[in-house]
Parts: sequence; C-alpha cells; structure tokens
Amino acid sequence: MNIKRNILLNPGPSTTTDTVKMAQVVPDICPREDEFAEMMRQMRKDLVRIVHGDPQKYTSVLFCGSGTLNLDVCVNSLLPEGKKILVINNGAYSSRAVEICEYYGLDHINLQFPIDEQPDLKVVEKTMKENPDIAVVYTTHNETGTGVGNPIREIGAIAHAHDAIFIVDTTSTYAMVPIDIEKDNIDFCMASAQKGLMSMTGLSFVVGNEEIIKKSKDYPKRSYYCNLYLQYEYFEKTGQMHFTPPVQTVYATRQALKEYFAEGEEAKWERHSRVMNAIHEGLKELGFKELIRPEIQIGLVASAVYPDDPNWSFQKVHDYCYERGFTIYPGKVTTTDTFRLCALGAIDVEDIEEFFKVLREALIENNIRVPVQYR
Repeated sequence: MNIKRNILLNPGPSTTTDTVKMAQVVPDICPREDEFAEMMRQMRKDLVRIVHGDPQKYTSVLFCGSGTLNLDVCVNSLLPEGKKILVINNGAYSSRAVEICEYYGLDHINLQFPIDEQPDLKVVEKTMKENPDIAVVYTTHNETGTGVGNPIREIGAIAHAHDAIFIVDTTSTYAMVPIDIEKDNIDFCMASAQKGLMSMTGLSFVVGNEEIIKKSKDYPKRSYYCNLYLQYEYFEKTGQMHFTPPVQTVYATRQALKEYFAEGEEAKWERHSRVMNAIHEGLKELGFKELIRPEIQIGLVASAVYPDDPNWSFQKVHDYCYERGFTIYPGKVTTTDTFRLCALGAIDVEDIEEFFKVLREALIENNIRVPVQYR
C-alpha cells in the first residue's frame, strides 16, 4: 500500500513506520484466545525490559485508553487510607494529576513551581519533613507543554528517604530518554503506545513494583475500570485484560516493540537528540525565541514563543505546514503564547530540514518578517 507519510511534530501521537501501520491488518481474533493472551504476556515483559526492570521485582499492567488513564490509575489506586499525596507541579501535566486528586477527593498537596523552572529540591525536602503523612510523591519526567525536564532521580531519593513511593509520569519520555527504573528511584512509571514506542493510540500501561501493587489490594477502591490491582490480578490469573483490549493496537505495538529493540535504546536516543538539535538550529535560524532555557530542557520538546508581528497567525502557519505534510501544535503555557516542536516518532534530521523550509515559506506567504521579530 502507498501510505502518505506525515511528519508529526506535535507531542503525540507520533509518526509511525509503515510496518507498524500494516501490523494492524490481521485476521479477526477474539482477544480471549490463548494466542492473544500469550502475545500480551510477552508484551508485559518487554515493557519492563525497556526501563531495565528486574522481572522478579517489577511488572507491567496494560489498559485500554489514552495516557491520562495511567495518571488516573496510579493516583487513585496507590494512595493508602488516611495518607496524603504530594504532587510536584511545574506544568500542565502535573496539574492534571492535581485535578484527578480533586475529583476523587484525595488528600493532597499541590506543590507548585514556575512552569519554566525545575522544582526546588530543598522545598520538596522541607515539605516531606513537615508532612510525615505523605505516602506518595508524584511528578512528571518531561513537562510536554514546555519541555522542562525534572530531576526524577533526586526527587525519588527524597521520597524514599521519607518512606513514600514515587510515581513518575513518563508518558513523553518512555522508550525515548533512557530510564533505569531502579537507579532512577522510580516505583511506578507509565506511557501509552502512540508516544515513544511509535505505535497507535488506545493502549496504555503502567510499569511498577509488583509488591506495592499487591499491597494496594487493601487500599480504598476509588474506581472500578481504573483500578491497578484489579487489572493486575486479572492479568495474573488469565493473561488477559479485564475488559476488551484494543486488538489492532496490540498487534501494532508488538511490531513497534520489535522495531524498538532492533534500533536499540542508545541509537534511538541518539536519533531523538540529533532531531532535537536540528529543531533548535532551525528555530534559531528563523529568529524564534525558545521559552525554556536549554540547560533544563530534557531534549524532546522545544517551545517557540510567538513573534511580535501583526501578521502572525498560528492557525495560518499551521494550516500551510499541515497541507504540506507537517503538523505543529500550540503550547500549553498560561502566560506565554507558544507552539511546540517535538523530537518524537519515526523521523530524522532530513525531515526537520524539510520542515523548516516549509515553515520559512509559511512565514513569507503570510507576510511575517523573517527572521521573526520581538519587541
């Protein structure tokens, strides 16, 4: 099949290979068949392997849904009765965890920091000391709305020093930034298939400490569909999801996992890094300012500030690029208007170079001064 290739520079879903797309074209199968269950058993092992987890200590649990479902699952399932969750919040995606706490009525601390800065570890330590009832610490590895990378290893060490478990939203770093679940002091991390694995939407997963999952059996039941222990137990008993899985996405993800291991962790991260460097260079050449200073970026997202030009229109620039096969995305920043370019998916430097030719054309077509100007 001749499938049109689009370059997605948005923060997910990502550009996929044709082999991953075509892996969805399979004979119809009931997902309760042993053949399908065996495929998911192997997938669960592979998902732990990606973060270098000891299979005797860590497991993975798959769900049908988007990445936000993982946040819901971890937040509502892993907080013991009478305890508190500390959300270290410096962006839109940690704010989403706060909203989940509010919806479930969970006792929590919303420890906020500026969206363009990393958390102050001294403040985190002080908060832990002052609140001995904190049982869970939660943060985001890469705040995808801005590109800020958080020091998860250090935060995890603080959490463990105070006998709290550490949950990290790795939705936009898993299978891209090398992660070692043990060395990085992570108890639970998460992602969805359409991000770093470069598969399709609809399949999400939590990777975490199996003993803690078992302990959570006795925690308050706050959700039926989004309960981590319930889904884990069903997998352990049957090898299957408790509810109907996204069958075609599972097949696509099996192929994506094969391609992940074939490329290799280091080579894949090197590719994402050179794509990101090309993005930085392209923005600089056109005069765009980046919202986040380079030293605190994780290396996957660039937030470009809208120029001060009366002819600037993100929608017009977006549409010009979209019609030519390139997708860009507005930023989730409350104080500054930005658009994001992400080093995500099956792309390389030549794709970025071609994109910036199109972006330059879009600026000129819309009478936006090049290089772009700021007051």
